[in-house]
Amino acid sequence: MKTILLIEDDAILRENTKELLELSNYNVNTASNGKIGLETALKTLPDIIVCDIMMPELDGYGVLQGLSKNDETKYIPFIFLSAKTERQDVRKGMDLGADDYITKPFTEDEIISAIESRMAKAAILKDSRQANETLKKDDNQLRTLNDLKNFFDDNGEVFSIKKNDTIYQEGHNSNYIYLITQGVVKCHKLDENGKELTTALHKEDDLFGYTSFTQNIAYQESAIAMTDVTLVGLSKNTLKDVLNSNHKVTLELIQLLTDDISGVKNQLLEMAYSSVHKKTASTILKFAEKLNRKPEDPIKISRNDLASVAGIATETLIRTMSSFKKQGLIEIEGRNVKILDIEKLKNMH
Repeated sequence: MKTILLIEDDAILRENTKELLELSNYNVNTASNGKIGLETALKTLPDIIVCDIMMPELDGYGVLQGLSKNDETKYIPFIFLSAKTERQDVRKGMDLGADDYITKPFTEDEIISAIESRMAKAAILKDSRQANETLKKDDNQLRTLNDLKNFFDDNGEVFSIKKNDTIYQEGHNSNYIYLITQGVVKCHKLDENGKELTTALHKEDDLFGYTSFTQNIAYQESAIAMTDVTLVGLSKNTLKDVLNSNHKVTLELIQLLTDDISGVKNQLLEMAYSSVHKKTASTILKFAEKLNRKPEDPIKISRNDLASVAGIATETLIRTMSSFKKQGLIEIEGRNVKILDIEKLKNMH
């Protein structure tokens, strides 16, 4: 049952109107002047207010102004009820934010119709406000990985790492997740014999260094700067809070992790079953992608790093690259390797 607050200083009119509204299945509270009416409205938060204009203590205009200053009452539909029909009084009430204006004397149909239409309009406006608030809240949410990377830039700690310097080592406490803003990073593991296996290459705009977002698990690999590198590090606790409150970007990050897992599986398959020629060609292309703006630009990389990524012995890699050079697929000058035929390397068997 909807509640109406009726503010009217004429006792007879107040009681008659109350009875009329109660017969129409409304719960009615009354106030004998504007001051009591304003206090009652702030306390009870009625669904609609019907208010006289000329009253002692505080007139109807004062009541409406008082309601408009309170967030809990400023949207309550408000109908002025008065014998004053001069145009300027009607205009003043509407300018202050009144929803309707009924003149005395009025019929039952007039007041009931005004109340029903104003409450219906108020319900529609309330739904619209709630939808806008939801949209506004969504606007502040991180939705994509680009949003997350911008969050790194705005809230993370910047690190400048020199070429060949270690960023973190396997077994160290994993305090940060990193975003590369410049340079290339190599992640690797060592087997029990001290042989290095490169597990990933990361370039500008890549995220790396994640082990667990919920537990304090140490880094499972080491990371080294292959060039001068600039990183933005975000603490795991901060990232955890971001993911808890931004579910859309959490799904994007899950997709990134899924792609990483697929990439690792493909790397393992290639290392296990591909020919030496295919492994070498794939590794050269991978380094070109990570190190160069253009694939045809020379890459400067050690043979040990190439062999580590390919999963083959360094001597085997050198022999295979010499074969590629004779076939005119690559050009070698010292540590520099320039790709001459990308398509043939891609289709190497």
